[in-house]
Amino acid sequence: MPLIRPSSADDVPQIAAIYRHHVLTGTGTFEIEPPSPADMAARREDVLGKGLPFLVLEDDGQVCGFTYCNWFKPRPAYRFSAEDSIYLAPQVAGRGWGRLLLTELVGQAELAGVRSLIAVIGDSDNAASIAVHRGCGFSQAGVLPGCGWKFGRWLDVVLMQRAIGDGQHSPPAQSTL
Repeated sequence: MPLIRPSSADDVPQIAAIYRHHVLTGTGTFEIEPPSPADMAARREDVLGKGLPFLVLEDDGQVCGFTYCNWFKPRPAYRFSAEDSIYLAPQVAGRGWGRLLLTELVGQAELAGVRSLIAVIGDSDNAASIAVHRGCGFSQAGVLPGCGWKFGRWLDVVLMQRAIGDGQHSPPAQSTL
């Protein structure tokens, strides 16, 4: 059984390797050049510095997946909405571990004060990511047709959203605006 835990600095090389695979072979991310381990370390520190979760899934001592959320937009009105990211090593796809990771992220995001979690899924043909999000209570909020160009073709973006806790049905406890 895999273990989901907070990421550590020691996990960054494995996180970077997993993400590198997706950048080079997939359309779930619209990045073209894989970020370096140093870049991934900086991204991780940014997320953690905001008090948001950055988790890994470990099996037999190996990081096999990671997930995190970051603020959806920098403007203050968005401060309770976050965008999730989730990636698995190719050898563990189809085991249901993505759903385990995303479920844990939802719980950790709620503890961090997130009220709305947003998935910005690259490629409307990305059935696995869409299914994982749907299985974790996300609903489709829209599609942005042909807004990305990768691997010689136009790609859609699928927007999905999930309320966390009270969602939009009550003011946040720390709201001052």
